This record gives sequence, structure tokens and C-alpha cells, in this order.
Amino acid sequence: MEDQGKAYWSATLGLLGKILAVWFVFSFGTGILFVEAMNSISLGGYPLGFWFAHQGSIYIFIALIFYYGKAMGDLDRKFDVHEE
Repeated sequence: MEDQGKAYWSATLGLLGKILAVWFVFSFGTGILFVEAMNSISLGGYPLGFWFAHQGSIYIFIALIFYYGKAMGDLDRKFDVHEE
């Protein structure tokens, strides 16, 4: 039982690590690191780097929330700790 608990938390922390990595790439990468390359593309009359730094990141964060909910539900079922 204790091994299953450790495996569950290991899988949970792995999922959180992946989600935080995606969050970092989109928030730091698109808003700061790749902004010059992205600004050569225009979206709705605004440079793409500007758009991602202000609007696109919000959409990515919302998508990550939904992904996290689905993935955690799957993990809970896999380790039989889900609620009905």
C-alpha cells in the first residue's frame, strides 16, 4: 500500500513538473526570449510576441488547467483513489 502511495505521488509530481515546464516556456519564452522572432508575425494587427505576452499566455494557462484536471482524474482512477 505504501509503495502505491509513493508511485501515486511520484506520478503526480511528474505531471506537475511537465505542466510547470510548459507554463515556463510559454510565459518566459514567448514573452521574453522569442519575442523578436515572433514579432515578425502579426495577429489581429498586433505583433505576435506582444499578443502572446498579453493574451496568448492566458489561453495557454486555461488549457493547462483543463489538461491538469483530466490528467489528474486519469491518475486517480489508475491508482484507485478517485471519488465517485
